Amino acid sequence: MTIPSGTRLGPYEVSTPLGAGGMGEVYKARDTRLNRDVAIKVLPEKVAGDPEALARFEREAKAVAALSHPNVLGIFDLGREGATAYAVMELLAGQTLRERLQEGSLPQRKALEYALQVAHGLAAAHERGIVHRDLKPENLFLTSDGRIKILDFGLAKVTEARSEDTRSPTAAAVTEPGTVMGTAGYMSPEQVRGRPLDRRSDIFSLGSIFYEMLTGERAFRGDSAAETMAAIAQKDPPELAESSGRFALPVERILRHCLEKRPEDRFDTAHDLAFAIETAMGVSSVPRTAATATSALRRRPLLGWTLGAAAVAAAFAMGLFAGARLHPSNPLQFRRITYHRGYVEDARFSPDGQTILFGSTRRDEPLKIYSARLDSVESRALDLPAGATVLGISKNGEMALLLRCRHYGYWIRKGTLAQVALGGGSPREILENVTDADISPDGKDLAVVREIGRRQRLEYPIGKVLFETDGWVSHPRISRDGGRVAFAEHPFYGNDDGFISIASPGKAPVRQTVEFQGLQGLAWSSDGREIWFSGGNDAETNGSRAQLWAVSPGGKPRLVFGPPLDVWVQDISATGSVIFAGENSRGEIGGLLKGDARERDLSTWSDEAVSAITANGSAFVGIEQSAPGAGLEPLLYFRRAEESAPVRMGAGSAAGISPDGRWVVRAMHSGANRLTLLPTGPGEPRPLPIGQVVPRIVSQESARFSGDGRLVLFSGSEPGHPGRAWLIDLAGGGPPRAVTPEGCTLAALSPDGASVAAVDPEGRLLLLPVSGGTPREIHGAVQGDIPIEWEASGKAVFVWDRTWPARIARLDLETGERKVWKELTTDPVGLLYGTVILARDGEHYVYRARRVLSELNVAEGLR
Repeated sequence: MTIPSGTRLGPYEVSTPLGAGGMGEVYKARDTRLNRDVAIKVLPEKVAGDPEALARFEREAKAVAALSHPNVLGIFDLGREGATAYAVMELLAGQTLRERLQEGSLPQRKALEYALQVAHGLAAAHERGIVHRDLKPENLFLTSDGRIKILDFGLAKVTEARSEDTRSPTAAAVTEPGTVMGTAGYMSPEQVRGRPLDRRSDIFSLGSIFYEMLTGERAFRGDSAAETMAAIAQKDPPELAESSGRFALPVERILRHCLEKRPEDRFDTAHDLAFAIETAMGVSSVPRTAATATSALRRRPLLGWTLGAAAVAAAFAMGLFAGARLHPSNPLQFRRITYHRGYVEDARFSPDGQTILFGSTRRDEPLKIYSARLDSVESRALDLPAGATVLGISKNGEMALLLRCRHYGYWIRKGTLAQVALGGGSPREILENVTDADISPDGKDLAVVREIGRRQRLEYPIGKVLFETDGWVSHPRISRDGGRVAFAEHPFYGNDDGFISIASPGKAPVRQTVEFQGLQGLAWSSDGREIWFSGGNDAETNGSRAQLWAVSPGGKPRLVFGPPLDVWVQDISATGSVIFAGENSRGEIGGLLKGDARERDLSTWSDEAVSAITANGSAFVGIEQSAPGAGLEPLLYFRRAEESAPVRMGAGSAAGISPDGRWVVRAMHSGANRLTLLPTGPGEPRPLPIGQVVPRIVSQESARFSGDGRLVLFSGSEPGHPGRAWLIDLAGGGPPRAVTPEGCTLAALSPDGASVAAVDPEGRLLLLPVSGGTPREIHGAVQGDIPIEWEASGKAVFVWDRTWPARIARLDLETGERKVWKELTTDPVGLLYGTVILARDGEHYVYRARRVLSELNVAEGLR
């Protein structure tokens, strides 16, 4: 029925209709006694005319009214006017969650906040014996002040849903077996089977809604209500079924636990669910004392993973106290800046310190520059070209950019240096082949690292060379007075171990630290007296996280911040605020081995790398780089195609494997036997006589064997000289001999051992005879190509430009014909670079992909 405007229902004067549905019509009205606007729901005649149903409705409405919870719609009054029964509720301003979801998915942080509020509201209702039974986005209201309200608690009689109808009324507090009710897409499995329901049914429904908030898609749907119900009873939502890694791990665990098919496998209470969400958010929305937290744990036994998440949070808190210098007057505070799944390339403060500019990928979107205010959880993409990242910002608002930024293997990137004003405009391109840069505080000069062939140069200003290396340079940062440049000096190309150094015009660079593992961040302190940097432990130990350190010129490093996660410092403002990225970095292994019908995941540990594969793809060798207790050396392993687990062979780097898989080449950073043959079966290790040559332990520069296993080619350098390729005759003995010019380390040995394909210092791909003679350029090669293997026939070389997805080409050495052999693709989210190892048979391969997922934060109070 429709109620005209001006109609009086008791003391309430109806004004305008707000909506209608199977559970009645809702109107805006005026409470003439208290002089306030309210919402009035006029109940259907089938409820108002049934004394038993009306009594039950009044009983449940009084229970809901007694909740008085901020996340539950308030009920003010019940009444009758003739044959019309009505309920008076608070009038809300905003939109339903359904209306919001029509615009798309929510940011993860916001979805967690809303799910937490709903969980709190459900917990309050469940404690009073009230179960909603029809939780769905239409029954969740987002108010204009940011709260979420649960609507329609127990306001309908129990009815039986027709199979062709996807919507059915809200249920009462007690449900008889065999009765099917609720909305098909959000029912629990026990609902669709008509079984008895309890509070855990609401938890399942909330899990379905949470999934939809995160993805913008319904967790369960079909062409009909019956198909949707079948999906609820039998299937998982798509991302959970595929374990795609789309969700952060704590969020995925919450979703899985909510959406368990059996009620006893879900969260036992909404309180437990709320606790898990709070843990995933990293904060608690409800202040807790130690006593109440302890009693809550005793009162509600949580599942193991929930306690595990709490333990991680506790470990993080302990890391704050152990690693940071805290002062009672300046407590340590954190503010999260990013909420997306992707990799943060660089981040810098704006001149006023209130805005952060950062280059980042998001899901499968390309690298873009975003802007975020410290007082907001939102970020927006700037009107700048895709593929760009920010390198530095001057005090007067000039920004240095890297355009067309690409990772060319390892941690090294390359692009075109440009400059643009923060106020807008088109970037002005300045210099190509730049890997990193910074802009001086006054915006007049630039410090740049650029790659010339296989060597890198640090220049400040542009054209004035301060440092040059056949390794690489990262994170150049100009001091606050503009007179010095601090940078990370990496001795081996692509390996991020290295030293913090300072260079000044006219002076030789000076190393400020011993060698650290994984240098991945650098910034001058706010007072300009220290250099803050991110790295693991020094060369004495291994397995630590990248922590935040500080060193003053000429002083000793001190630990500033040591939490149990990788933190990469990005920038420090003039007031001492610190931008850092919390990083989850993994080395993922995949490939096609002998006997495989299709490519498979070969990962075992968290940070693996591969270096070589046998000629027929029957086995490969690799390393685990984060194994504690091994010193600077990683752990070497050997794995056969038919075996599900690798065999650990002790400390050291896997440098190569013989064609028949009987011997592994192990390289060591230090010691008398830096290059050794280790047997994969019975036998004794065999040290290789390399004299003063120091082997280069870098992926894509692995040791290569001739087809008969007699000759071994490896990369190394003599003291004071650039690297090159060396050849050892295992049968003849004697010292190694150089077979490429200095600067040629990317090399592959032909099957007959007579030729080497190598990249020269200018980046050209050459064919060099081992016995001497004139090198020749390989036709069909393009700039950036590296040789990854020879074809078994010796007539062709497989090449790759080190970009990802990997497109591998076959170059015919006689004709120069170039054909694409294979494209390797993986999930692109957070994927920085990869390594491809190809078997000589041209059919089998292994690869390693480096994936880094970032969370940008700002810290206050670090000293």
